[in-house]
Amino acid sequence: MIRLLIDCDTGIDDALALAYLCSLDHVHIRAITSTPGNVDVEQVAANNRALLKLCSKPDVPVLIGARKPLDIPLVTTPETHGPQGVGYATLPAPGPDSLANNDAVDYWIQAARANPGELTVMLTAPLTNFALALRREPRLPWLLRKVVIMGGAFYYQGNTTPTAEWNTHVDPHAAKEVFAAYTAAAEQGLESEKLPILCSLDTTERFEMQPEFLTKLAEEAGCAEPELVQPSDVEGTLSKASNPLVRYLSDALRFYFEFHRHYDQGYIAHVHDYFAAGVAAGTLDYETRPATIDVETESQLLFGTTVADFRGLWGKPANAHVVSRNDPEAGFAELVKRLGTLARKLN
Repeated sequence: MIRLLIDCDTGIDDALALAYLCSLDHVHIRAITSTPGNVDVEQVAANNRALLKLCSKPDVPVLIGARKPLDIPLVTTPETHGPQGVGYATLPAPGPDSLANNDAVDYWIQAARANPGELTVMLTAPLTNFALALRREPRLPWLLRKVVIMGGAFYYQGNTTPTAEWNTHVDPHAAKEVFAAYTAAAEQGLESEKLPILCSLDTTERFEMQPEFLTKLAEEAGCAEPELVQPSDVEGTLSKASNPLVRYLSDALRFYFEFHRHYDQGYIAHVHDYFAAGVAAGTLDYETRPATIDVETESQLLFGTTVADFRGLWGKPANAHVVSRNDPEAGFAELVKRLGTLARKLN
């Protein structure tokens, strides 16, 4: 059993990752903490509660921590994920949350202290909440079992600036603090297996979803009619699938396909956060390289850029394991199978 704390800024690919994690019997989601990023944090929390309701997990607590980045104004991405963060999808009204008024950062620290060495953390948002948690509890790297971060770009073009990845660019000061905290922890003897696993654009953009994925998902879910999402469709065409999960994912991902086409990447969707979810859940194969990571926060030209020292040239210990290989074909087969099974249960 993997006991998972999730921090996200839901977000189309965050939502896909959450639905996938809800489909896994061996994953127990302890809580979802919400960080501003793709949309403002109140909308993130509403999306999380609604998606949990859709996936028959309404009892998972959803909490809010930071409401803005540490040192800079919040920038959101309605052009990428839609004004509500879920593309064209319509989610059920989110129910009330008994822990809604609790602070997410305090919850993280209390949960880690109460369960030392047991909790896996997956972060698919800017690292604001994690940086705040590390400020309040510097022993957090020792208390957590595993940390998985989706963020950064190294030998790869950025997706926000020519060199910067979105999550890091939204709050580069938080990311810099997180990696500095792990450098300090490594210097104090933190075990290598407790260093963050970093899923950067170098490997997450290999998870390039094609529209045919939704056709396969509908078949796996037992839908009577084929689910066809095609480049020739009028933009904003809504799914008529009878299954609520297939319909939601189809409407969300259509928006994502259209966004990528608008930026000359083709009618595809990079589902970064699903790969991070598979790493956190232990269901996807990957390889990593140890590195020392830092983040540029001073240069206007390179603001938010992540830099990896793979060769020890800085003379500092590794503070992360950067994913260097993955298997998208096997990953998409896994995703269709698991989401199809979950969708059948929701009919």
